[in-house]
Amino acid sequence: MTTAIRVHDVGKCYRLGVTHAGSVRELANRLAGGLVRRFRPSSSRDESGDGQTRGPQHFWALRHVSFDVPRGEVVGIIGRNGAGKSTLLKLLSRISKPTEGRIELHGRVASLLEVGTGFHPELTGRENVFLNGTILGLTQREVARRYDEIVDFSGVDRFIDTPVKRYSSGMKVRLAFAVAAHLDPEILIVDEVLAVGDIEFQRRCLGKMNEVAHAGKTVLFVSHNMSAVRTLTTTGVLLSGGELVAKGPVREVIAEYMQDDESVLRSEMTYEPDEATTGDATLRVVRLLDMAEQPRASFHNDEQVLVEIEFNCAVAAVLQVGLEVSDQNGTSLFRTFSDDVADVWMNASGKGPVYRARCEIPAGLLNAGQYRVRTLLRTEHAAAPVTPERSPFFQVLFDVPNEGITVQSRQGLVAPILPWQINPHSAASPLRVSTT
Repeated sequence: MTTAIRVHDVGKCYRLGVTHAGSVRELANRLAGGLVRRFRPSSSRDESGDGQTRGPQHFWALRHVSFDVPRGEVVGIIGRNGAGKSTLLKLLSRISKPTEGRIELHGRVASLLEVGTGFHPELTGRENVFLNGTILGLTQREVARRYDEIVDFSGVDRFIDTPVKRYSSGMKVRLAFAVAAHLDPEILIVDEVLAVGDIEFQRRCLGKMNEVAHAGKTVLFVSHNMSAVRTLTTTGVLLSGGELVAKGPVREVIAEYMQDDESVLRSEMTYEPDEATTGDATLRVVRLLDMAEQPRASFHNDEQVLVEIEFNCAVAAVLQVGLEVSDQNGTSLFRTFSDDVADVWMNASGKGPVYRARCEIPAGLLNAGQYRVRTLLRTEHAAAPVTPERSPFFQVLFDVPNEGITVQSRQGLVAPILPWQINPHSAASPLRVSTT
């Protein structure tokens, strides 16, 4: 089978605190920074007090990464925040060069790594479509042949002659994905940027990537949505700490990812200030409690699970807080939000900077198994809900009131305890079957 991508012993090293003089402004900033350090020599000395000056710190975002991707394979790249996923995609997209190692790409590459990737903000949507096609090596005639399909898929036809700088983040990602997916790439690279779009558009994007994959093209897909990764991809690549941990069938790689150290049962998770913040709201603690308000990480099927979310919020009136419950395979079972019924935070403004939200997962719902509870925060200034990488992990033991005749497992993602009635049917009122 022909190889589309070959990554051989690739590493990427960054020097912290050092920028390249790619423009006059950046050069001026570097010169100004040098003058400041000159008059503040203490800042260039080691804090240990040995009097020795230190050079820039080096950080390896990737190290010794090697794998091959056959042509036509759909690969899901997964890992925690900071694992090196986005760095790897930038190298594969030739946005940056590896510090060491070699990358071979056989075919035209289209990538969508950030909102508005490859767009010039002063140009209109129409002009950017043709500009991106030219960058990909297509002629104006080839782009024109696909133009109507691109605009129709993006859904921004009303604004196609408006400068892109006036687009919302959702509009940018719609047009950017439409361009990347419809200009006949042989290798399509898509990052988590699809999370910016709404549910309907995400579904269309996944369908288009599936279509591209079935056409024999190569697809690299990065996402924290394990259900989407498992459905769309055939092969998984797991990164951790900048190193390749596993590569193989996607279900096996996802299982290894879900069984890492953070997957041990825990009823409480405390977060650093920068782990999950919208700018207006910052997550502090998530707790799992029983109905006696005691911390628990193991529940029976007939017990409620109380989820308590503690956070800072400066603008509580425009806050949306929610949670997502997913199983041990990463399949999302459901999401719920504070404003599903009413905006419960409309009257919370001005009562203090720290808030506690509570939500009850009802008894008799979840099947036996292990589950994650991911918290979601969103305010009016956030393009999409933010969620921490780490989350509480609990288990449910299957149980029903009639223990004498029940089995200890049940098919399905959920195992609700539903009311039943069995009554004798009167022979005097037979069922009638129409013969017309």
